[in-house]
Formats: sequence, C-alpha cells, structure tokens
Amino acid sequence: MPPLIHTSLRTGLKPFAPLALLFGLSLTACTMGPDYLRPPAPQSPEFKEAKKGWKLATPRDTIDRGPWWSVYKDARLSSLMSQVEISNQTVAAAAASYEEARAIIRQAQAGYFPTVTNSYSATGSHQGSGLSSSGRSTTSVVYNPIANATWDIDVWGRIRRTVESDAAAAQVSAADLDNAKLSEQATLATAYFNLRASDSLKALLHRTIIDYKKTLEITRNQYKAGTVSQADLITAETQVLSTEAQEINVGILRAQYEHAIAVLTGKPPAELSLAPSALAMKIPSIPVTVPSALLERRPDIAAAERLLQENNALVGVAVASFYPDINLTAMIGFTGGTPLPITAATEAWSLAGTATQTIFDGGLRSAQLAAAKATYEGSVANYRQTVLTAFQQVEDELAALRILTEEAAKEDEAVKAARQAVQVYLNQYQAGTVSFTTVVTAEATQLADEEAALTIRQDLFVASVALIEALGGGWDATLLPNLEKLSTVPTITPPL
Repeated sequence: MPPLIHTSLRTGLKPFAPLALLFGLSLTACTMGPDYLRPPAPQSPEFKEAKKGWKLATPRDTIDRGPWWSVYKDARLSSLMSQVEISNQTVAAAAASYEEARAIIRQAQAGYFPTVTNSYSATGSHQGSGLSSSGRSTTSVVYNPIANATWDIDVWGRIRRTVESDAAAAQVSAADLDNAKLSEQATLATAYFNLRASDSLKALLHRTIIDYKKTLEITRNQYKAGTVSQADLITAETQVLSTEAQEINVGILRAQYEHAIAVLTGKPPAELSLAPSALAMKIPSIPVTVPSALLERRPDIAAAERLLQENNALVGVAVASFYPDINLTAMIGFTGGTPLPITAATEAWSLAGTATQTIFDGGLRSAQLAAAKATYEGSVANYRQTVLTAFQQVEDELAALRILTEEAAKEDEAVKAARQAVQVYLNQYQAGTVSFTTVVTAEATQLADEEAALTIRQDLFVASVALIEALGGGWDATLLPNLEKLSTVPTITPPL
C-alpha cells in the first residue's frame, strides 16, 4: 500500500500540519471492544449460620478501627503481627509483583508517544592528485546528524485497551499483595494461639504431676502401713512418670510453632524466643456483616473481579487487531562540512504515514478473539466460584464457633464433675473403701477432660482467626489503587 503522506524537500517548511492532524485523530479515536461491567455474583441475603445466636453488625461496625488482631488485646501478638508486612518474604515477593505490574502499565503507556532515535555520522573521503581534476589531492569530511521518529497512532484504542488491561492487572496484583498479608497474618495468629495452647497444656500437665505426686505419697504411706499392695505403688509411680514424659513431649510442638512464627516475621528461628504464657480463656466478639459485604471486604474476591476487567480489556485488544494499523514515521537531518551543520540550507526532512491491514491470516485473529472471549468467560466463572467459596468459609467458621462454644460449655461441666469425682474417690481410697484402680481411672478421666477442654478452647481461637480472615480482616475495596490514577499517563521528561 502506498504511503498516505510523503514529503521530501530541502526547504524551510515544517511537517506540523500533517502531524497535528494525526495527533488529533488519535485523541478522538474510538476504542474497540466491550466496556467493562461487573457481572452479578451469587449471594444470599444473610448467612445461614448467622441466624443461630449471632447479632448482625450495624454498617459502621465493619469500619476498620485498627489492625484486626487488636481485638485479642494481646500486646505480644500485636508486636509480632506488625512485622509481617515489613519482613515477611512472601509479602515482600507479592509487593515486588505489584511494582512489576505498575512498571508494565508504564511500558504500555509508552505506546502513546512516538519513539525517537538519533544518529550522527561523519564520512571522510580523499582523492589523490592523479584522480583530481585540479591536479591536487583533496580531503573532505561530511557530517550528517539525523533524528528519526516512529509513531503508532492508536486510532482503534488498542493501546488504550492494553493500558486498561495492565491497570486492572496492577489492581489484581495489589489485591494479591493484600491477600498475601492477610493470609500470612492469619497463619501467624493461628501459630501463636497454638503455641499458647501448648504453654497451657504444659502448665496443665505440670499441675497434674503435682497432684499425682500427692497421690503417690498417699499410696506410699498406705503401702508402708501394709494396707495396699506393691502393685498400687508401682501404678502410682508409673502415672507420675508417664505424665512427666507427656509434659516433655509438649516441647516438640511448641518449638515448631515458635520456629514458624519466626519465619513468618522474616527472622531465622534462632533469633526469636517467646516466653511461656497461657492461652486466654475467651475469644473476642466478632461482628458479622451481610454476605454482599464480602464482595468489598475480601481481597481475593477483589482480585478475581479485577481480573475480569483485565480480560475484558484484552477482548478489546483482540477486536482492534481487525482494523488497520496506522503508523507515522518522520526524519529530519542536516548534511554539511562542519561538525554541526544545523542550518536551513543543509536541512532535509521527510514525513510518511502508513496504514497496514491484514487481509488474510488463516483465521489467526478470529481465533485470538475467540480465545480472549473464552478467557473472559472463564474468569467470570472463577470470580463467582471465589465468591461462593468465601460464603462457604464464613458459614464453616460461624458453624465451628457456634458448635465449639456449646461443646466447651458441656466440657467445662465435665471437668468440674471429674475433679469432684477424683476428690471423692481419693478420700474413699484413704478410708480403704475403694481400690486404687478407681482413683487412677478417675484421675485419668479428669486429665482427659481437662485436655479436651483446652483443645476446644484452642480450636475456638483458631476458628475465630479463620472467621476474621474469611470476613476479609480489616481490608476494604477502597484500599485498592485507583484505576484512573494507575492509567494516567505520567509526565515524560525528554533525556538531555
């Protein structure tokens, strides 16, 4: 196809008029492809489990009043959690991915501008006296500074759709970053409460050993008095030793939780030591919102939704490929015998515009458009599945908290009854009315019930962390970087 415009003159004229025409065309050009609209997501008016004893939060209850873990009122936990955003390497990797996504936007935005190159050549020539008409040898040098520019005019919005896609991808990356923070923080909180449960278990076993030693002393005195057999004494000693072994074994899991917390805060395990402390008795009250609020309060849902706009814009890029690609090239140069021959007399310039359109490609562009549409439809399904999974996670944790709370109340009653039974049987054993086997069985039942009660309390804390994570922590969609600002063309400073 011949060029639309071509001029090559040695005059003082400038190619401003055609350039301005094409620039104006690019500014008023249309944008191919569908504009983005968020598709509907499956949701219900309220959570099923929230009907059973949960009070719905008022709208302002969901406003973040600080870090979400502050509800636990644990200063040591707060100090650890604050280090995740700074030192956690998973979060650092996600932050780097976000910065990469922002750089990709700037790469796409570079297409709005022409690409300008320059070159400078100096050519020397020499003729001997035998070749010169004057009979004298001659030497000359020609200097030729040239500037070239190429510009792909975005008439059909291909570059604009690409920038839109990249900006949405940056929002996806930003949401992924926030989701990584929330996930790592929830993992740390879970490890922390498991560690505190280990501390409580160790303390429980230590108290039990003290009680068992008292029982052992009673049995030893009974044995010396000849009222019980040696088998009772051996059983009492075995009970103390096996419980001491259990207490030692708790150290394995505690060490592993401590090591995990160190890594989550970006430290080698050797650099972190946490003093023992008991697990709190009650979990905090957690506000529950309507299901639709999850669409704005979970970063993973926001990431899935932003991916929709990214893929929608790529459909527009594929549509734009069916239209002509309009390209502008320009050159201005000077030729002379001085190092800087920049004068009107030595000027030469050219301007050319070319429209190129593919006539036959064997169905390539149609296949690319179909693939872009299929990718978009797939991301719609993934978005809706992410929403459904979020609802399931909230329902699961609400159910877990409700059931565990009921179980904890029953188990606390069982612990109280078991303690009373031990005291009664121990008194009867000293009076010689029951066998030592009865006492051992009662004491084993008491320890099992106390361990079960502690495990239920531990599960309650873990479930509360999971519920807060499922509700999005303290995150909100307003924390996403603004799409318009991400898409704004930065100020370009030409190199000196």
